[in-house]
Amino acid sequence: MKITKYVHSCLVVETPDRVAIFDPGVMSEQALEVDRLERLDDIFITHEHADHFSPDLIERLLQKFPDARITSTPDVVAKLARESITASDQPPAGVSFFDSPHEDVEPVFPHPQEIGIHYLGALTHPGDSHSFSETEEILALPVTAPWGSTIRAINLALELKPRHILPIHDWHWSDVARQQTYGMMADLFGEHGITFHKLAIGQPVEIEVGVKTNAGVAA
Repeated sequence: MKITKYVHSCLVVETPDRVAIFDPGVMSEQALEVDRLERLDDIFITHEHADHFSPDLIERLLQKFPDARITSTPDVVAKLARESITASDQPPAGVSFFDSPHEDVEPVFPHPQEIGIHYLGALTHPGDSHSFSETEEILALPVTAPWGSTIRAINLALELKPRHILPIHDWHWSDVARQQTYGMMADLFGEHGITFHKLAIGQPVEIEVGVKTNAGVAA
């Protein structure tokens, strides 16, 4: 499984027979070079906040990949329908939802609907939550936020014990703070047998993991 981060919580996840984008938000509009994408099967949007859902970026993606499936919450599906864009609030094959409520952001922002996503039995993307209790082997972990602390993120990951951690939701950090904290997390999680991937924008990481395909499980 090849995974590339394009700022904040946006991930492009590639397997030999499927490509998906998670949470293409406004922070990712410049970093995600749509013209360079060769395939796109799925777009997943965990919730409607702008740092996870950019209608402009969705339109650009659909211009190149008009058959890409969009999966999100009922609220996002309704918003896209008003722009004549078809989406679904039901998980496609190889995907399941799990309880991952958005952390409290009121009164600064309205509290949104949110879905947590398990993808191909290998990757978990929880959106903006530290209030979930399950993960696949690879966990996209929100590491900092106005609604949650880095310490809570670390303790949650130590409780859930994924094999791999991908840091997301870190646009708020300076580059220096990001690299220092990544280094600390890599050392700490390594002591517990968990691989922390120091994701750099636009630079893919390859993770050996079994993924569920329509035909079953493949490496």
